[in-house]
Amino acid sequence: MTILYETRDRKAYITLNRPERLNAITFELARDLSAAVERANDDPAVHVIVVQGAGRAFCSGYDLKDYAEEGVGTQGGVWDPIKDYRSMKRNTDDYFSLWRSLKPTIAKVHGYAVAGGSDIALSCDLVVMAEDARIGYMPARVWGCPTTAMWVYRLGAERAKRMLLTGDTIDGARAAEWGLVLESAPPGELDARVEALADRMAGVPVNQLAMQKLMINQAYENMGLQGTQILATLFDGITRHSPEGRWFQEFAATHGFHEAVRWRDSGRWIPEGGGPAPTADELRAGGPGAEGPGAKGEN
Repeated sequence: MTILYETRDRKAYITLNRPERLNAITFELARDLSAAVERANDDPAVHVIVVQGAGRAFCSGYDLKDYAEEGVGTQGGVWDPIKDYRSMKRNTDDYFSLWRSLKPTIAKVHGYAVAGGSDIALSCDLVVMAEDARIGYMPARVWGCPTTAMWVYRLGAERAKRMLLTGDTIDGARAAEWGLVLESAPPGELDARVEALADRMAGVPVNQLAMQKLMINQAYENMGLQGTQILATLFDGITRHSPEGRWFQEFAATHGFHEAVRWRDSGRWIPEGGGPAPTADELRAGGPGAEGPGAKGEN
């Protein structure tokens, strides 16, 4: 089971349940997430939905063992953009079932909410992070574009660019300071903070919760949220099939996704126009640009 579902005290708890893979996303998990949100919305006893991750992390993003190393979803030499768009748009809609849920959703983030995992967290109405948790979209460096586009809507243009033009991550304390998430809490207090917030909302009638949420969300729709997501989803497909994107996927297929991600996130230069994956000797030597800009990232 990729998702666990339980209810108590007017709250539904949706738990991403692939702890052995840091709750990495598969197509099945995305479908199951949306089904769980629908289940909560169909239950008149549920007023609030809490989304959390089993094990050591909220969500580490797409399962790169499947998608990068094994090449699942990567097309051949002739790329069909609409085939790719339909697949990724369905995933985006599954995440955004949290945003479009009539009942409010809270993401409880510990460990990591990175790459596609940040899409899931930022699709919730409210995000509460552990102070030491990390959030970011590292595939902005190569092989991805955040299809929900929520970085700009939560952070504004300049800080969204700060994150997506570097692929850096920030911790929960910085995310709260910047307004990316509602608040951060010491790790030992995270559960209690989320429970207190959920309990406060759970006492409000469902129709009141739905109307307030619909009104606020409509303001974002009026700013062109849907159109931005269409563009972001198309761009995501292009990034995975660009020369640089194919270089990254070949890198992962040749040396394993851990090596490919280590290169991507280190700040090493990513070759313009792609080319062959680095050799084992080049990996041992550190490769070109091993001390390139951005190697230390953002704390």
